[in-house]
Amino acid sequence: QVQLVESGGGLVQAGGSLRLSCLASGRTYTGYAIGWFRQAPGKEREFVAAVSRSGGGIAYADFVVGRFTISRDNAKNTVYLQMNKLAPEDTAVYYCAADRFRTYGTSSLRENYDYWGQGTQVTVSS
Repeated sequence: QVQLVESGGGLVQAGGSLRLSCLASGRTYTGYAIGWFRQAPGKEREFVAAVSRSGGGIAYADFVVGRFTISRDNAKNTVYLQMNKLAPEDTAVYYCAADRFRTYGTSSLRENYDYWGQGTQVTVSS
């Protein structure tokens, strides 16, 4: 079993920045591909960004390109999501998820992710 714990959410003004962290632990965790998703009230959970096992493969949703950066530190079992130029429409609960079967590359599909964290709230005020 793998546990994922997100942190770093909070309230920020439009134009500000936050850095989210996703700490992975568990007996079977060997370094999975990790994705970040978000869900705003009344909306579907949507893909934000993902990073491959090695960190060499990265993908972003179009609406975060140039603003968000995903990275990982495998020595710390942690994946980060640096969010800059935040806007009110970025307000959502942000989740990280692990894709245990993917050896190379990334996926933007929720159904490919096996383990999910509990989420962290990001609120951007105008």
